[in-house]
Amino acid sequence: MKKILTSLPFILLVSVVLGILVGLVANEAFMNVVVTIKYVLGQLINFCVPLIIIGFIAPSITKLGSNVSRILGVAVILAYASSIGAAFFSMAAGYAIIPNLSIASAVDGLKELPEVVFQLDIPQVMSVMSALVLSILLGLAAVWTRAELMTKLLDEFQRIVLAIVSKVVIPLLPLFIASTFCGLAYEGTITRQLPVFIAVVLIVIVGHYIWLAVLYGAAGAYSGKNPLQVLRHYGPAYLTAIGTMSSAATLAVALRCARKAKPLRSDMVSFGIPLFANIHLCGSVLTEVFFVMTVSQVLYGYIPDLGTMVLFCLLLGVFAIGAPGVPGGTVMASLGLITGVLGFDATGTALVLTVFALQDSFGTACNITGDGALTLALSGYANKHGIEDESGLSSGGLEAKVEE
Repeated sequence: MKKILTSLPFILLVSVVLGILVGLVANEAFMNVVVTIKYVLGQLINFCVPLIIIGFIAPSITKLGSNVSRILGVAVILAYASSIGAAFFSMAAGYAIIPNLSIASAVDGLKELPEVVFQLDIPQVMSVMSALVLSILLGLAAVWTRAELMTKLLDEFQRIVLAIVSKVVIPLLPLFIASTFCGLAYEGTITRQLPVFIAVVLIVIVGHYIWLAVLYGAAGAYSGKNPLQVLRHYGPAYLTAIGTMSSAATLAVALRCARKAKPLRSDMVSFGIPLFANIHLCGSVLTEVFFVMTVSQVLYGYIPDLGTMVLFCLLLGVFAIGAPGVPGGTVMASLGLITGVLGFDATGTALVLTVFALQDSFGTACNITGDGALTLALSGYANKHGIEDESGLSSGGLEAKVEE
């Protein structure tokens, strides 16, 4: 019982419940404190994200040696294929389901959160995408030049980042999640928008689970490993993603979960999980496709034709790879597609943004959980092509080392 009460999933669930209960009865003065705490914690967690990306991807690339270009190419192809597959799956479901729905588009009547009292800005050392590109180029250059000193420095930096993750980021997440749900409850998002939330989001969440089943099934079949041995460890990461609404902010917990999964190679975990957190957004893509079709039906009385939707899906997969790892990243990055390809006006765009925000947490949870499936496929590819794990630790061994 003690182990359950002190486990990360239980702590995160308690944080969600407490946040909602407090938000329902909180007054404006109390919420001033809550939004300030949330802002400061969010700044601190987001500050660590580029460090995590560099600390895991760059050292992993140096360990892959001459195989790095091949592994990187496979990873990008996997991410794009998953996003495109999710988009087409959602499009097919939209044509089949949306004409039979009657979905209200009213999303008004919310309270406004008070302003942040004490705005402590902690700018990131660099943006998430800059960190991603830097870590890839730094790792590649270290391999090409056989820079032994830089390789050792990157390994040392990875151990430093692991300490930051274990002792700073993960302990702060429950409080950050509680403050997030407290704000949602105070605004009324959880109560007043419940009909819209249930009508649209429930369909999308079912779609998330179906797509995750497809991803894990395919990855398990390809790798020859039991995908449930990976999926069963992803509970904390799923809950954290729901609470933070950001793949980047969930990255620390996702790494911790993936390291516990024995079918995943430790080198592929350190390389794949941070990479996929930024380029694999299958849940967000699936959601956006279904939502734009729904909004088009509600506002304009029709669903875009097949040719338009196919073009939108193909381009959305490209935009998703470049979307930042922040709340609403996919839909914000693809606003040009929504207006240019689909022809949405300001009202349609605003409604897409609003409804997308209602489920953003679940789309993020699907993204981060799907990363485990792609990492399993990546591990299978490395094993099938004789690429040795030069990290010297199994995933379980690395996890034990971090916990010490």
